[in-house]
Amino acid sequence: MTNHNVIQDALYGEEAINEEHLHNNKSVRQVLGKRGIKPETLQPEVDIKKLERHVKSEGKKLAKVSGRLPENGATDQSTYPKIDEK
Repeated sequence: MTNHNVIQDALYGEEAINEEHLHNNKSVRQVLGKRGIKPETLQPEVDIKKLERHVKSEGKKLAKVSGRLPENGATDQSTYPKIDEK
């Protein structure tokens, strides 16, 4: 929002841009307040890097537990359950 207004209103200089930024923050906070949301009471989200490490770790664990697939996508169909075709 600030970036848009800086371009639209041709704002120049640190002071003008800071004022615009503060104005936008106050406006957003007012809207949240009207909806009963207080940002300081919200739980923080999980850090994306931490989440990525967790997913990667779980993927490695799953690979160890499940074993490897046969090369070239070949499968031993004799291990598949029989399906009655009606």
